[in-house]
Amino acid sequence: KIAHTLVDADSFLELTSGFGSTIMTAFARIEGKAIGLIASNCESLGGALDANGAMKASRFFNICNVFKVPIVSLVDTPGFMVGPESEKQGAVNHMTSLFVAGAKLEVPLVCIFLRKGYGLGAMAMSGGSFKIPRYTASWPTGEFGAMGIEGAVKLGFKKELESVEDGLTRDNLFADLVDKMYDRGKATEAASFLEIDAVIDPSESRFIIARALSN
Repeated sequence: KIAHTLVDADSFLELTSGFGSTIMTAFARIEGKAIGLIASNCESLGGALDANGAMKASRFFNICNVFKVPIVSLVDTPGFMVGPESEKQGAVNHMTSLFVAGAKLEVPLVCIFLRKGYGLGAMAMSGGSFKIPRYTASWPTGEFGAMGIEGAVKLGFKKELESVEDGLTRDNLFADLVDKMYDRGKATEAASFLEIDAVIDPSESRFIIARALSN
């Protein structure tokens, strides 16, 4: 729905909808200008990039690069999908190919973070780095971090949490630490440290994308 609100009416053409469901790829137009649109699909694995999604994204980057079509990336991902099943699908190889495709991009890339922007998956959707896109912005709902907040707290504060014997007290400590990490990962914080260019009003997304691609 978000993609359709951003592009010109009747210009949206989705590609390979039956494959790599964690990623949506399409050709469309914004103010008459042809673009390649890639977006996280949070309805599939919460938007996590699995092996097929990474393969689909890297192929799309390559197609857009060959045909000189600028890319708009809409990001809402908790990162790459990990685990034994993911590894059996050749995840490392396909995820690496996405970074390679991003490194080869010669066409303009505009990246808009809708919500989650965690880990290497978010960087891969941005061409390999938040600094690569011509413009990198986030909606106010954006969240940033090296990994999912809950997992980061469990790993980073493992000793502190294990030292608390009372279960309720431990749960309260965990919740407090999660809240603090969420505050640090807000889009406004990321922008204040120049990790992204700006936090934008969602209603201005189409105009901002068009302006970035016109430069």
